[in-house]
Amino acid sequence: MKLDNLKEKKILILGFGKEGRDNFKFLRKLFPKKVIGIADQKKFPVSNFQFPNVKWYFGKNYLKALKDYDVIIKSPGIPVHLPEIKNAFKKRKVISQTEIFLENCPGKIIGITGTKGKSTTASLIYQILKRGKVKAHLIGNIGKPVLSVLFKTTPDRVYVYELSSHQLYNLKKSPQIAVLLNIYPEHLDYYRSFREYVQAKANIARWQTRKDYLIFNSGDKIVKKIAKKSKAQKIPFKGKDYAQNFEAAKRVAKIFKIPEKTIKKAIKEFKPLPHRLELVGTFKGITFYNDALSTIPEATVAAMEKIGDRVETIMLGGFERKINFGNLAKKILKSKVKNVVLFPTTGKKIWKEMIKETKKTKKKLPQHFLVNNMREAYQKRKNLSSLYCFSQF
Repeated sequence: MKLDNLKEKKILILGFGKEGRDNFKFLRKLFPKKVIGIADQKKFPVSNFQFPNVKWYFGKNYLKALKDYDVIIKSPGIPVHLPEIKNAFKKRKVISQTEIFLENCPGKIIGITGTKGKSTTASLIYQILKRGKVKAHLIGNIGKPVLSVLFKTTPDRVYVYELSSHQLYNLKKSPQIAVLLNIYPEHLDYYRSFREYVQAKANIARWQTRKDYLIFNSGDKIVKKIAKKSKAQKIPFKGKDYAQNFEAAKRVAKIFKIPEKTIKKAIKEFKPLPHRLELVGTFKGITFYNDALSTIPEATVAAMEKIGDRVETIMLGGFERKINFGNLAKKILKSKVKNVVLFPTTGKKIWKEMIKETKKTKKKLPQHFLVNNMREAYQKRKNLSSLYCFSQF
């Protein structure tokens, strides 16, 4: 939505977390005297926020306010299938800060998405562009909040924007340069089906024109189908696991005519992001890798392949997102992993999948430990082995 169209609208900010507060700062600067609604399920003490011209809707009935507003700026984390929100979507009331940015930014936007690897790829693209003297900015989940930079945007600047499926949901505009890495089952506790999740991801390319570019992983069947429907100029790449991040970044760099020498130097000096197969160190003879942001089984499998047979103990578990752990179970049983430390809630589910797999293959199960927290897991260290890798789902 164009900013001019917001002038006469009654606006509600839905969700008052990090992004919601960024939305409020932006709107207050844009419309200093406008009365703005703020709604959130959490009961914030209103006395903590001494803002003029604000209507507060906190607590369990926060969604009742939706019917009284023309425009609802929804934060990504709020479920899309609640009846009141579904009704607001039908009436075309719901927008997002991503939509506001894409509609109003005069500069060039590089949007990056994928089930895994988008943060690393966005950071890598940003580093390469900066080294290539491009006026680049890293924004979104991994950079600055997007609306905080919108007032300073200029046509000569480039904005590298990591985009989640939640941010892409219901979007009606795509970035000029879209990077689509991969799609695996994820967030199935949020979407009604995997198909709906795929449709959200597809929005990164759905509204592109023939002047735009789509850089896509041709080795991913779902990504390839999405690319086939795009009107943009298509630039394919193939890459497995971590290699795809670098391959995608190289293709973006070529669009900006950055010399090969500069690209290679930027890649060589690039430091992996925290919690992504991060070597924490060695303590009392145990080497620890933190791969906590491997939030899908495919990412954990990739991490195991990268480290190799040195992994003897692996810690797994986390939130229930209705993910299938069959392939992960197969990988663990084929590997030289001796010990599996399992956390709630999905730890038991992973172990059951491994038991089921052994009935088919007759492979020996590793030793397993069901724990409630990291303290309990660490206490097991004397009985375990020399290398830990931790992933969380």
